[in-house]
Amino acid sequence: MRVAIYRLSCICKRGSGAYFFPVAAMINRFLSHICAMLQKLRQRWKVNGVNLALILVTFATGGSLCGYLGRKLLLLMNVEKGVLWVLLYIIFITLLWPLCVILISIPLGQFNFFRRYLTKMWGKMSGKGPKKPGSAENSIAIFASGAGSNAQQLIRYFKDSASVHISLVVCNKPGAGVLEIASKEGIPVLLIEKERFFSGDHYLPALQEAGISMIILAGFLWKVPVELIKAYPQQIVNIHPALLPLYGGKGMYGQRVHEAVLAAGDAESGISIHYVDELYDHGAVIFQARCAIEQNETAASLAAKIHRLEHEHFPKVVDDLLKAKG
Repeated sequence: MRVAIYRLSCICKRGSGAYFFPVAAMINRFLSHICAMLQKLRQRWKVNGVNLALILVTFATGGSLCGYLGRKLLLLMNVEKGVLWVLLYIIFITLLWPLCVILISIPLGQFNFFRRYLTKMWGKMSGKGPKKPGSAENSIAIFASGAGSNAQQLIRYFKDSASVHISLVVCNKPGAGVLEIASKEGIPVLLIEKERFFSGDHYLPALQEAGISMIILAGFLWKVPVELIKAYPQQIVNIHPALLPLYGGKGMYGQRVHEAVLAAGDAESGISIHYVDELYDHGAVIFQARCAIEQNETAASLAAKIHRLEHEHFPKVVDDLLKAKG
């Protein structure tokens, strides 16, 4: 967009006479304003440029479709143009617009975004928007640093839940795969940086603004600050790819854990789901599941077994925790 602005400005400047210079400046300011507005929308909705374009197309097409259908309905009713016609038209397009944008969003691949968008709008209109920590509604933030396979399982498990909502994906790596998952699912993303996370406000205001009541660590490699743990006591849960208290601590994650288990000659490994405290992999264990280690086991084959256990048990354990907390 900025390249287009520059080229258009150059064309205007090559024109003869002083008339073209104010025209170029006006066009430049207008297009710059449009660029800034689109950038704000992209950041607000946490989407990439392609999805933003598709969302705007959906808005425009859905609006045109509901306007067309509204007029057709009035023609079928033989309502003459006047005050009644205007009132009925407003009612029709108000009722038809959500249906039209949802319909258009399906072929454009934006259904999840508009489902959440309309749900949020309805929540604001009905006074049932996101609630603060400690409320009856469970609003979850998933913290992840990598590909996001566990995050994907959690999102899929709670997708149609009436009481649990994945409200935010928090990530510390700009290129992590979990960001693509969040984008496809229409879930807002909070990309964090180290200094603010450890020495600033720890992003606590952002979490509170999103109404987060529980934090789930799904492959998140940074240590959680004490201040965040105090703000969410017994509300931060982690999954570790070994049977704690074995093979935990700083630097023990992913393949390193599986290699250490195999080097020790253990007969079994597994997963541990636990509360997060001030130390790495130290909080009280909530749940463990085990798998046998075969004679010719490799770190890769053991990792595959562990992933199956994680995907099978993690969402269910989180669900049970939320139900127990009421």
